Amino acid sequence: MLELLWVIPALPFAGSLLLALAGRRLPRGAIASIGAGSVGLSALITGLVAAGFLSASASGGFSYTQTLWRWLDIATFRPSISFYLDPLSLVMILVITFVSFLIHLYSTEFMVGDEDYSRFFAEMNLFVGSMLTLVLADNFLLLYLGWEGVGLCSYLLIGFWYREPQNGYAARKAFVVTRVGDTALAIALFLIFTHLGTLRIQEVMLRARHAWPTGSALATLTALLLLGGAVGKSAQLPLQTWLPDAMAGPTPVSALIHAATMVTAGVYLIARTNVLFMLSPAAMGVVAVIGAATLLLAGFSGLVQHDIKRVLAYSTISQIGYMFLALGAGAWSAAIFHFMTHAFFKALLFLGAGCVILAQDQEHDMFKMGGLRKEMPLVFWTFLIAGCSLSAVPLVTAGFYSKDMIIWKAYSSTLGGFWLWAAAICGALLTSLYTFRMVVLTFFGPLRKRATKLPGWRMSVPLVVLAVLSIAGGLVNFPKNLGGNSALSTFLTGVLPSFVTAPGRAEREGLFGIFSGCVSLGGILLIVLFMRSRKYEHIAESAPGRALHHFWFTGWAFDRFYDLVLVHPYAMLARINRGDIIDYFYTGIAWLGRQSWRGLTATENGRVRSFVLGIAVGAAVLIGLAVFL
Repeated sequence: MLELLWVIPALPFAGSLLLALAGRRLPRGAIASIGAGSVGLSALITGLVAAGFLSASASGGFSYTQTLWRWLDIATFRPSISFYLDPLSLVMILVITFVSFLIHLYSTEFMVGDEDYSRFFAEMNLFVGSMLTLVLADNFLLLYLGWEGVGLCSYLLIGFWYREPQNGYAARKAFVVTRVGDTALAIALFLIFTHLGTLRIQEVMLRARHAWPTGSALATLTALLLLGGAVGKSAQLPLQTWLPDAMAGPTPVSALIHAATMVTAGVYLIARTNVLFMLSPAAMGVVAVIGAATLLLAGFSGLVQHDIKRVLAYSTISQIGYMFLALGAGAWSAAIFHFMTHAFFKALLFLGAGCVILAQDQEHDMFKMGGLRKEMPLVFWTFLIAGCSLSAVPLVTAGFYSKDMIIWKAYSSTLGGFWLWAAAICGALLTSLYTFRMVVLTFFGPLRKRATKLPGWRMSVPLVVLAVLSIAGGLVNFPKNLGGNSALSTFLTGVLPSFVTAPGRAEREGLFGIFSGCVSLGGILLIVLFMRSRKYEHIAESAPGRALHHFWFTGWAFDRFYDLVLVHPYAMLARINRGDIIDYFYTGIAWLGRQSWRGLTATENGRVRSFVLGIAVGAAVLIGLAVFL
């Protein structure tokens, strides 16, 4: 079955091409079948490939490389279109294809009334194909192709409703901000090829171990440049500003970007290049600090949003921050575990939010909602399950096991410590607060507006399946003091570095788990009591409250800061240099050409004697040159 590996990304690409060429001439049923069916078949083949891989890797240490053709052949630069399958890429493609299929199935009903139905699925299929290419790539050049592919698709899908100017702005913002990170990644690849002589990922890791000592300047510089690419795609500090505005796209797009594809690309990149980061303790520290700072800043911003999708956007930034914190602390498998559970409950939250928005006639403001739990019982219960998993409600949710694993390892790791643990704990409290603030505002209290549309089976089935996974997904990895099951961590052994526990910290895991569970439950209880007492209104009306609310609401004023420091000065220089000084050289050449033309045209006067004289003079000059030179 492993030889079918190439089919996994090929099917979404084929679906995208077919819909782009013939979509407008196809009925909506055929468009839905191609759009969702191509990804569904990809998920099915992924399952078959996974079965074959697990059978072949029973003895451990197995990987599979499939080379389709030579891409370029220039001197020693010979990259191929090759796919590489190991436990890390297998986990990624299983989650990507399965969750993407559920989102596509949901979209067949959600987008059915849109005039650009075929274009939507063509771009969604292209998005999934690009992400699969990224995670399966055997070399950095092919990875970069997939990397840029998801960037292009995010631009197309965020600005899908392009007739609205703010949607076009959000798409351009996402494209420009992520290009900053992409530039850093491109420089890292030039550096890798220059010093290590190859772009094959596994070969790069092997050569780096031997060529670069731990802590070397080259290893640190390369790791930091790779990190620059990762923070751009994964919306981490300081390049996180594009993601909240990305909510301009249709809700299934938000689910796809935030749960299974684009924002997890940075997590995958760091995990895949773990050797380079392990060679640079300084870079590892930077990854952990960025993750810790991001999860806190995004958590505070999520606490004051009115738009239900923007709450989830800041939640995504915060949860990706947890993954970066885990990577920086050396808890590699914990980061991938949280990637998996996060894909389940975050996709469910966005799809549930889409149902609510449809039922409220495209209303996004949670303060204009309320009382929907009886109007939309299925949406309410599945949304509540996802919210509990996001909040890490202990023992019964997948999110608890993955987040608790990160929190504990942030403390117990030799690369971690108290402050990283404290940031993770504060983030857990903030997560419970903003999540159940959203749940209370949307589903409890008086009914403000009746639901005008309830989800059909194509929207309901993904909700139920993802709700089950948001509970049961944590069973692949849970602590020893709860019975112990490290199936996922064991599976990833050999691909990711082993976790190293600091001396004297291993025996406190149970106590720390109880404490983190209490923090999550305490946050839920606190926000419910707070919302019922309506004390938040008095705090928000005070002058300090209004100032702090505005500061957090605008994402800690990062957009304003970038406008003042980068955008406005650049625009001012562009206005000053409207004529472009460099263009003077080229306009000067053009002016000289025009003057020469005018001089030559003056000689075209029709006087034959002048022409003969010119010929005679020219001939005399030529003869003179021949004689004397």
